[in-house]
Amino acid sequence: MTDTQLLLDIYWCGYKPEVKRREEVITLHRKGNGYKKIAKMLNIPRETIGSIIRKFKAKGTVEMLPGRGRKKLLTSTAVRYLKRRVEKSPRVTAEELRKDLSDVGTEVSAQTIRHTLRNEGLHARTPRRTPLLSPKNKKSQLQYAKSHVDKPQKFWDSVLWTDETKLELFGSMDQRYVWRRKNKAYEEKNTLPTVKHGGGGGGSIMLWGCFASAGTGKLHRVQGTMNSHQYQEILDDNVMQSVTNLRLGRRWTFQQDNDPKHTSKSTRAWLQIKGWNILEWPSQSPDLNPIENLWWDLKKTVAVRKPKNVTELEAFAHDEWAKIPVDRCKTLVSSYASRLKAVITVKVLSTTSS
Repeated sequence: MTDTQLLLDIYWCGYKPEVKRREEVITLHRKGNGYKKIAKMLNIPRETIGSIIRKFKAKGTVEMLPGRGRKKLLTSTAVRYLKRRVEKSPRVTAEELRKDLSDVGTEVSAQTIRHTLRNEGLHARTPRRTPLLSPKNKKSQLQYAKSHVDKPQKFWDSVLWTDETKLELFGSMDQRYVWRRKNKAYEEKNTLPTVKHGGGGGGSIMLWGCFASAGTGKLHRVQGTMNSHQYQEILDDNVMQSVTNLRLGRRWTFQQDNDPKHTSKSTRAWLQIKGWNILEWPSQSPDLNPIENLWWDLKKTVAVRKPKNVTELEAFAHDEWAKIPVDRCKTLVSSYASRLKAVITVKVLSTTSS
């Protein structure tokens, strides 16, 4: 059954013939006409004809009688339509769904629609931001997830997660949500495809940051366009201080993505001299880095403070980064194995179908 057919069913379910029309149904029925013939004569659905006749036999009237208790605002057909619609189009809004129902005569509020979908296990969630991936990248992610999913929690607690992000002075925080069920965050239809950020300029700044299970580490503003040499200087100034502050111990692991300045010949040589244990990392995989969640937290809290200039933007960023609760960091890292399991489930399906 198509969405259009479902909407027509909702319309007819809500159709209430006027009293005179219902009286015509009973008159025709008494003359020996069957449901099908009456429906054709009066252009009323056969199910509605049956409902009128059964009610007349039970109550002896075609008048609308007062009901008992609170009636459901949405029929089972309407609920079925809502579920089907959001499963196919997770980014549809409650207001758009309300208008769909209104067009076929079912008047409910957007809040009623949200409540109904929650009862059906469909919740409005912020979409996970994932990169546009080639089949090769998908297979690389899958291999990474499979080879690391059984790592002990102690290993993940000793990882220093790092990344860069662009913070905009008047950046729009896209609050459009997706309707999805629990544990379906990484299905492709429930994610928001992204591309790698560019350099900061004008009303924005670039930030390098790090964190671990024990909390946030150093946050550093990138001046101009970062190259390999500047990247090495940032690491030199911030990494070991963060490792010490977060008490990661001697067996800690350094995480970075595969940005060209991170993997350049000079940076690889520099890291080799440092002797840090480097976590292997698949290309185009910010969705595997839990620091992305903290960047999102940071951008929301900074936006609330409405910085007026770049100086305030940087000051608020440092302030809010330091305020991120340790529990938030710990939760992100402790759930990392679950994240890998979810990625394995999704990537297996996507790579086998591509």
